[in-house]
Amino acid sequence: MSTVLAAPPAHPDAQALPFAAPSVEAELNYLAPGTVRPVNYTFEPPAGIPWSSGTLDPRRVTIHNARPLAQNGGISLDKQGFQHVAHASALHDFSDEAQIRDVYLPEAEALLRTITGAAKVVIFDHTLRDSARGSRANAALREPVRRVHNDQTFVSGPRRVRDHLDADEAAQRLQRRFAIINLWRPLNEVEQLPLALCDARSIAPDDLVPTDLVYRDKTGETYSFLANARHRWFYFPRLRADEVLLLKIYDSREEGTARFTAHTAFDDPHTPDDAAPRRSIELRALVFWD
Repeated sequence: MSTVLAAPPAHPDAQALPFAAPSVEAELNYLAPGTVRPVNYTFEPPAGIPWSSGTLDPRRVTIHNARPLAQNGGISLDKQGFQHVAHASALHDFSDEAQIRDVYLPEAEALLRTITGAAKVVIFDHTLRDSARGSRANAALREPVRRVHNDQTFVSGPRRVRDHLDADEAAQRLQRRFAIINLWRPLNEVEQLPLALCDARSIAPDDLVPTDLVYRDKTGETYSFLANARHRWFYFPRLRADEVLLLKIYDSREEGTARFTAHTAFDDPHTPDDAAPRRSIELRALVFWD
């Protein structure tokens, strides 16, 4: 993947503390070792069954301010598995599902083509989140996820191609490189529950725990993560609505590139008491190269 956009401009508050702090110490929720294969539900599960299984293993970690590194061109999808891009949306009212479909999704598709040089982009879902009003019981408005995870696995990534393309095209596309990318945008300046992103190069195979994601009509698969002192975490303080994050959540190329990363919302110790709720939209897209 090659980035063709200019480096993002510096945030206007870049010299203000605590914004300029080189790192923060915060707690992230990993999965405890020895846990039986976890299961997460996307809808209210049957009585007596928890929304999410698996014992959490909270760990205090250092999360580095990624803005200086990104400003110098040191962060990319293919190295760390995530990337920051300056991009203002033409859509301002994200409460209108029709406008999201007609304005935002085509705009996001064009942005992904530009950044990756892909021949084809297929957006297959999107999710609105709100830390004050969202809940896991509301499919239209979810809450931020506070577990370290990745949205796809080496099993579910190729399955997505078969789910969203006809059989003949899927068979052809699976012979060539493709990726799945999460495009994450805040809808207001992020004052609480920012997104922590793990450098893909610091993740070991033994850290991955396949996890069932249960829909009403099927069961998908994501990764939960075991703690590893080698994990190197980053975040972008005070991310604005005219900035987006791209997260590599699957790549079929096996050598020379980040294949996925890990991410989670976290409680920033610099969050003011009167911080606005975090509102965001994310979408997941298949990206194909010829």
